Amino acid sequence: MRKTQRLATLGATAALVVTLGACSNSEQPSTAAPSTGAPATMSAPASAAAASTGVTTAADVFGPSCSALPQGGEPGSLDAMGPQPVATAASTNPLLTTLVTAVGKVPGLADTLNAAPALTVYAPVNIAFEKIPADTLNSVLNDQAKLGALLSYHVSGTRYDKDGLLAAGTTTELAGGTVKVGGSGDAITLTGGNGQAANVVCGNIPTSNATVFAIDSVLMPAS
Repeated sequence: MRKTQRLATLGATAALVVTLGACSNSEQPSTAAPSTGAPATMSAPASAAAASTGVTTAADVFGPSCSALPQGGEPGSLDAMGPQPVATAASTNPLLTTLVTAVGKVPGLADTLNAAPALTVYAPVNIAFEKIPADTLNSVLNDQAKLGALLSYHVSGTRYDKDGLLAAGTTTELAGGTVKVGGSGDAITLTGGNGQAANVVCGNIPTSNATVFAIDSVLMPAS
């Protein structure tokens, strides 16, 4: 994401917390990239090298909501989303229709996400937004600055798969602030700066430039 966009979102984050802080449950992961610690003369095993990129395939997905995705080559299926950049892929995912609407309200955001080389995206599913009172949600959806800050808090500029997230323990978000990663196995939680957690309901979703983790609550930064 361009540096100017990132700076613009930072000023809006505090206002967003006041508006939504009491309304959502969430957690955040970390962006610090783990060091391999391997000597320069040694080659990492092929599996470790692949994992370090954060790139996933349809065989890597996990979580109870993955079964709700379309199957085969249908729009929104894992096979269809895999070759597409992240914003385009999300636009056909039936779990993410509210998120897609929100992204569309911030000019240029979808294009910026699609053009980024490697991202981790924490994508609140439709029921996550339903936890926010309608009046509050509509207020944020109609304020581009607040909405841009909210959405940017769900994107890390480092690409992780599930194992990478657990190893990192924390990710840094494009809006500033961090998200903590917890859990083990396929039970992964993300905790935002306000201390509220979200559960990953479908993780390791592959797209051409991002790995997506669908979550059941909207993440919030520290107040």
